[in-house]
Amino acid sequence: MAAIRPFRALRYDPQTAGELQDLVSPPYDVIGPEERERLRAQSTYNVVHLTLPDEEEDAGPIFEHWVADGVLRRDELAALWWIEQEFTGPDGVHRIREGIACSVKVEPYENRVVLPHERTHSGPKESRLRLLRAVRAQLEPIFLLYDSPAEPEQHLRALTEREPDLAVDDGQVETRAWHIDDQEVIREMAQALVPTQLLIADGHHRYETAMAFHLEDGSDESAYTFAVLVNINSKGLAIFPTHRLFRKAPEEAETWLANAERLESTEAARARLDASHAQNAFVLYERGQASLIETDLGVLDVEVVDRLGLEGISYTADWDEAVGDVDGGVAELAVLLRAPRVEEVLAAAAAGRVMPQKSTYFYPKLVSGLLFHPLS
Repeated sequence: MAAIRPFRALRYDPQTAGELQDLVSPPYDVIGPEERERLRAQSTYNVVHLTLPDEEEDAGPIFEHWVADGVLRRDELAALWWIEQEFTGPDGVHRIREGIACSVKVEPYENRVVLPHERTHSGPKESRLRLLRAVRAQLEPIFLLYDSPAEPEQHLRALTEREPDLAVDDGQVETRAWHIDDQEVIREMAQALVPTQLLIADGHHRYETAMAFHLEDGSDESAYTFAVLVNINSKGLAIFPTHRLFRKAPEEAETWLANAERLESTEAARARLDASHAQNAFVLYERGQASLIETDLGVLDVEVVDRLGLEGISYTADWDEAVGDVDGGVAELAVLLRAPRVEEVLAAAAAGRVMPQKSTYFYPKLVSGLLFHPLS
């Protein structure tokens, strides 16, 4: 059974730390070296000093100093947080995605309460485990989905008529957060989620790190992790594809190309891909030549594409960037995908299938640094 509870958040004190705009960042795993340095220079207290320190062990003393110096202050009351993210997606559609920031009980996958949908790798988990040991706090929320047509979260939404407690705008996404400590509303929300399964949309490495940490720590606090829960029935939930780039075209691609439909342009290929009713459909693009592949293999498109292997692979969510990289000689082949539907991802996870890494792109990413979830 899914179990959530409110938590006493640590958050920045603007009088000591400065403007929130200078303190937050994207999640650690989408920040490159140049952006990391820019964010570090932006403020001594930017969250990347914790999430991406020079050495994971360095984050412990930094975190302790920030708490001792009042840079971070802890809320008096345990609460849930209502989160809104307002944005225009890569498809040009304006949306508001709503979610609930809370403390979620860590469950082994075999219990079928929390379901993964992507593979993980040991390196990032080892790094995040060292960091978690050092700070004893969840620094960034994972992103979980639940399925409830009844919208139990409407009671929380009703409490957000006032100005948000926290707000930040990065120019593309405006994020707002409301502190909700109405105990009756919290109980209703927790009870409503008991019969549901939770799907990890983003944060597989951090979730598995939380499981590993609880196994070695054993405390009640470490039995829970930090998450934002979003209803899959929310109109603001959007999922986009992550395209593949291969530095050298895999041999398997040549077999597919032999039976492919050749198209006159990438624009025509995109239109045909969007209109395709095939169970599996994607576009292979070599310099100056787009080809549509359609199959019926009983799995998701990314699972078919995964058969090309991982040698020389890179990823982008931008169709035009993928095409440009092939035209510019950065890659020999781009594999251009359509977005999987959330229901397809949920069904695959419920069936116990684990998809390739970078199978989904839930836009936008959650903001890091709004709230911290202490484990003591």
